[in-house]
Amino acid sequence: MGVGRRMKKQGPPPPLDESRISSIQKRRDLEAEFGARGKKRKASGEVKEQTRPGKTTDGKIKSNLGRKKTAKVNGQASRNDTGRNLALEPAIKTQGLHPVESSDDAADLLGGNKDQRTNESVDEILTDDELLRDEFLDSGSSVYDSDPQHQETMFSDDEGGSDGEEKLTAANIEGLSKRLDEQQEDEAAEAQLELEEAALQINIDGDRPYILEDAEDDPGIKPASRLAPDLQLLRSRITDTVRVLDDFSKLAEEGRSRAEYTAQLLKDICLYYGYSPHLAEKLYNLFPPREAFAFFEANETARPVVIRTNSLRTHRRDLAQSLINRGVTLEPVGKWSKVGLQIFESQVPLGATPEYLGGHYILQAAASFLPVMALAPQEHERILDMAAAPGGKTTYIAALMKNTGCIFANDSNKSRAKGLIGNIHRLGAKNTIVCNYDAREFPKVIGGFDRVLLDAPCSGTGVIAKDPSVKTNKTQKDFMLLPHQQKQLLLAAIDSVDHASKTGGYVVYSTCSVTVEENEQVVQYALAKRPNVRLVDTGLTFGVAGFVSYMGKKFDASMKLTRRFYPHKYNIDGFFVSKFRKTGPLSAAVVKMHDDSAVTNHKADGDDGIPRDGAVPAEVKHQDSDDDVFGGFDDAEDEVYIERAIRRHLRRKGLDPKAADRRGQNQGRGGGETDAIKS
Repeated sequence: MGVGRRMKKQGPPPPLDESRISSIQKRRDLEAEFGARGKKRKASGEVKEQTRPGKTTDGKIKSNLGRKKTAKVNGQASRNDTGRNLALEPAIKTQGLHPVESSDDAADLLGGNKDQRTNESVDEILTDDELLRDEFLDSGSSVYDSDPQHQETMFSDDEGGSDGEEKLTAANIEGLSKRLDEQQEDEAAEAQLELEEAALQINIDGDRPYILEDAEDDPGIKPASRLAPDLQLLRSRITDTVRVLDDFSKLAEEGRSRAEYTAQLLKDICLYYGYSPHLAEKLYNLFPPREAFAFFEANETARPVVIRTNSLRTHRRDLAQSLINRGVTLEPVGKWSKVGLQIFESQVPLGATPEYLGGHYILQAAASFLPVMALAPQEHERILDMAAAPGGKTTYIAALMKNTGCIFANDSNKSRAKGLIGNIHRLGAKNTIVCNYDAREFPKVIGGFDRVLLDAPCSGTGVIAKDPSVKTNKTQKDFMLLPHQQKQLLLAAIDSVDHASKTGGYVVYSTCSVTVEENEQVVQYALAKRPNVRLVDTGLTFGVAGFVSYMGKKFDASMKLTRRFYPHKYNIDGFFVSKFRKTGPLSAAVVKMHDDSAVTNHKADGDDGIPRDGAVPAEVKHQDSDDDVFGGFDDAEDEVYIERAIRRHLRRKGLDPKAADRRGQNQGRGGGETDAIKS
């Protein structure tokens, strides 16, 4: 077969000089194999020992490299007519050194006569390594030159001394390829075997991990509790305990109860994550074991940074483009929000950009969007935010109302109210009034709101990732005082809402806590104390339904309308959101009757005589009037307060209240008061 067109275009490659490249490597590889065999043949006389080269008179070595030697096997020459050494043919094939076949392409690649190159390769293999070493040492030269006419060979940096990196030729490419394939198959088989063994060790039925410690084995030895715990060992034991609790019947040790494993798991969680025992148990009881472990693990990771677009000044698309131009990496927080942006990386401080100072956005947690979205404020409404600081929810309400209507932003802490005022001015909320009252007094201060938002103060068990101090500074007493305060605030919020509002009459109660004591129990208390309210759907598209029963406690069936949010499920802060609808007025007699009765006697089916549909009993209906929405007023008591206020007003203006009284006697009580006020 002649030379192809491709070879004609490129030209033949330069001749390969295998004598310089691979002769030493081949001899080293074959030395171990042929050494023992050659000694046996020399001892038996089958092969004649080669003579060592002598020196000439001028000190030069007689080179035998160019000679063709023939080895006798059984007294006969082993070379055939073509010059091949038949005795070494099998040995050459076992090492992947196949002689060149009679192919024109192979001959062209090797650059010479095929018979001549075959004979030279065989002669190089026949040359003993010791012979070459003696020639090199006896020459007195530090450089070995095999032939001055040979072209100098270039070695690449990647070429090593192993067989896998041997120089590829048309003769040995097939053998090297097979060898590499076999090595890859062996490595893949070994890797698969290791994976199967690991899987067997982890998932095999009957693998019962030894987790619990036996205190009976050596009662005299006390554990070294003062030593620092081994975190890797603790985590491994936590995962093993969770796996046992998931499949307790198969993996539990004999004679061990689930309570023992649970106690050991809680102990390890307290040591590994740093929780107090009381709080760890309270949070653990909210979930199954595996989900509880995911919750504790999620609290160790910070939540993503989220900003809320202020729609009073800009649009989310324009804000995103401006921040991207400043080197901020962001994306929408989710399909459930139209104003949220999640920040992944920022080259500039987010609290010092021109957009931030201009009121285009505010740094606000994604979970804080949820109460406002559940409240769903409408334009031209009167809304009360009972705990407004630092102003994220208040300004969101103002943006949804498009600066119409009126918002009363209240906060009992005067120092926090300063930050509230600053955010209101920066974000351009013009329909907001800031006040500083105890929220429990609000029905007496002012009422008749269309909607009320109560984001109550809480323990903060949903924002442990933001405030790790919650792990240790919350005691059992806190979980008694905080729910008591939350119940008072929720009753005040319900009383402040106008049930006759055409567009409203709603109350939203939310906390950044996940405990049942601060959420479902508070809501259940409000349903028991205020029969004129009921739970309605929050309108949120995601979240976990609230507890209907918890550790033997039964709640109202409508509690499933509330929503819980967990960090390990939605990657947002832990939150609770509930929404009430006020259906009618509440009389003083009903309030007194409910105050006398205990909350534990409240039944969902209405056996205690209090209807759940908001209707007022007939025996107390005659005591109410259309004007007495909040239970009526005491005119005699109000007259004292009014007169005292008039006197105080006159003194501020520098007038004598007694003179005003004398003038009132002459002109009449009502006219005198009017003139005094006008003056």
